[in-house]
Amino acid sequence: GIRVLDLTRAMAGPYCTMMLGDLGADVIKVERPGSGDESRGWGPPFFGKPYHDRPGESAYFASANRNKRSLTLDLKSDEGVDIIIRLARESDVFVENFRTGTLDRMGLGYARLKELNPMLIFCSISGYGRTGPHADRAGYDVIIQAEGGMMGITGPVQGPPSRVGVPIVDITTGMFASNAILAALRARELTGEGQIIDVSLLDTQVALLTNQASNYLISGKPSPRMGNAHPNLTPYEAFQARDGWFVVGVANAGQWTKLCEVLNQPDLKDDSRFMTNGDRIEHREELIEILSQLFASRDASTWIADLKDAGLPCGPINTIPEVFNHPQAEARGFILKSEHSSGEKIKLTGFPYKFSQTPAELHRPPPMLGEHTEQILKEILGFSEDKISRLRGKNTV
Repeated sequence: GIRVLDLTRAMAGPYCTMMLGDLGADVIKVERPGSGDESRGWGPPFFGKPYHDRPGESAYFASANRNKRSLTLDLKSDEGVDIIIRLARESDVFVENFRTGTLDRMGLGYARLKELNPMLIFCSISGYGRTGPHADRAGYDVIIQAEGGMMGITGPVQGPPSRVGVPIVDITTGMFASNAILAALRARELTGEGQIIDVSLLDTQVALLTNQASNYLISGKPSPRMGNAHPNLTPYEAFQARDGWFVVGVANAGQWTKLCEVLNQPDLKDDSRFMTNGDRIEHREELIEILSQLFASRDASTWIADLKDAGLPCGPINTIPEVFNHPQAEARGFILKSEHSSGEKIKLTGFPYKFSQTPAELHRPPPMLGEHTEQILKEILGFSEDKISRLRGKNTV
């Protein structure tokens, strides 16, 4: 029963609205006629039939746009703006990721839409937020990872700073935004009023610093890049066995004792340098050198089997194909199968949440550009076929 008007593109905004669509909302994705969301062209790989001078739909676009309907609309036209206003009157949530001030200049800012629909939840997603000296800057995931501290703590100790291998700031900004929208919908039930939500990539990135931020704020000492090591626990990282890498984590005294038993090193457990986690942090380099020599003596699978038998956290470092071929992947539904509107059968990542009574569902594959334009205009706004045909003739839709 919740309708979401989605004026976002790329990843952060679309990921937010996809989550709402997964949970049952009717998400209307508004896109530019002819080109649409620019991420439709972010490939290879592509799937489906070539169209609009593209070899098909990008896998990137598919990752954040299931469970939506696509409406093409020229927002530079008066009629296009009017259609958005009419749809906003009939919607519960409005999500946008234009540069700060852009929608205000178009007559589609929160102040205008609030007058027309006081119960509207208006979520603005931007690079740096709606206030402050950088409010008008565009935000991109890799730039925010750099500027917001993520790359300062990620990467090899002596090597270059590294970005996380997925657009982690975009994804988590979308998650924070969807969470905030759900809270605002609940608040609306209590107050009868909507509100504006301001979510930014930079705010998200700073929030993601979590324990690293807390370490600095309390100690005054910034954490350097530590490779795969943990700033507050050790051993808690990747080790190279005889035939490859694996990870093991020790988070308490009991686990340290068990690790020493698996390693058959009782003297290590009683070594004054390593008795407590604080001791091990202080003597980290010595400890890791000892453990690295021990772990290098056997294959990773052998160590993992022994560590699991002892109840210790450990695991292989899998490739993405290995992840999706894992038996737990099938048991937990990591892969969704769908038939795209092009006729091609595609696979998508599964839902990260499991509900006992109201499960998330794949009710729409990622839409073709403008696939639902006519349906939306007829169903929600009552447009006639003649009116829609006229709008198409003017490239308004």
